[in-house]
Amino acid sequence: MSLKSFLLAVTGLFIFSTSVSAADRVVYEGESGPGKGKHILFIASDHEYRGEETCPAIARILAKRYGFKCTVLFGQTEDGFIKQGSSHIPGIEEIEDADMLFLFLRFLHPDDAWMAKFEGYLKRGGPILALRTTTHAFNGLQGKYAYHNYNYSGDDFVGGFGRQILGETWNPKLGAGHYGRNHQYATALHVVPDQKDHPITRGVKKMHAMAGAYSAVPKPDSTILVTNRVLESMEVGAKPIEEKGPQPAAWIRNYSFKGGPEGRVFCMTQGASEDILSEGVRRIIVNATLWCLGMEDQITADADVSFVGPYNPSTFTSRPSIKDARPDDIVGWETPILKPKAAE
Repeated sequence: MSLKSFLLAVTGLFIFSTSVSAADRVVYEGESGPGKGKHILFIASDHEYRGEETCPAIARILAKRYGFKCTVLFGQTEDGFIKQGSSHIPGIEEIEDADMLFLFLRFLHPDDAWMAKFEGYLKRGGPILALRTTTHAFNGLQGKYAYHNYNYSGDDFVGGFGRQILGETWNPKLGAGHYGRNHQYATALHVVPDQKDHPITRGVKKMHAMAGAYSAVPKPDSTILVTNRVLESMEVGAKPIEEKGPQPAAWIRNYSFKGGPEGRVFCMTQGASEDILSEGVRRIIVNATLWCLGMEDQITADADVSFVGPYNPSTFTSRPSIKDARPDDIVGWETPILKPKAAE
């Protein structure tokens, strides 16, 4: 083999290897719409509620129907399989040009290099949408980033990332925890009457969530948009349990990290894989994405928020729904999320 041929072969191998390494994430690139030119970074790694299904499903809607570029990162094993709740999340460098973060996390402890990039986003006041267990996103962080842990008790950042950035953490003793029997009682969601004209609630009607309700006491500077009711069963239309009064279920606020610029936050205590089967739940999440980005003038009551491609979510449990899925299994618009048995 000539030197030139050898160099070409080595170059080809290098190009191939870099393209393979890019398969640790999935990108949905919108072609047209109000979101064209804006990049939303989704990060999905929780232990129970199938954020790895919710996030790509919403990402496809926002890319296909609104034109956004949506990159989805996942908790993974070291050899590239999607793993619920893993703190190994390749691709965090995508955050450097992200216009927005969309988070579904729980009890993570990434390394310092990962947290440095994440914190860099907070310092510039980038908008954040957070679902379900993201209120307790971090646990077990050591050293310089330990104050992001959900149970951090220091006066400088009490309650960690959840409380200080999103507005609430996980602390049942202070009213932030499960409300009703999870996996037995579903949740009805209702727009607060005074917020019926807010852009985020525009066109939002019935909302039914399969995941159990949370109680929450958001920071006083939060605006409550939606409250919940614990239902008597998992059935759509089930009656609420009378002694379980409404609790905050979705709110907005502005945050400023270490004196930096302000950023918008939308936080919702629902959002599990089966929750987004409800058209109302999907709509409020899509509307909130536009609001977070300052695009409330693009929110319409009848916008298309239907799924793009097959979506047959698995019921949430602490056991993984699938162990042999990689991000490149859901590339494109028509691959099933996330290789569900019902779609095989």
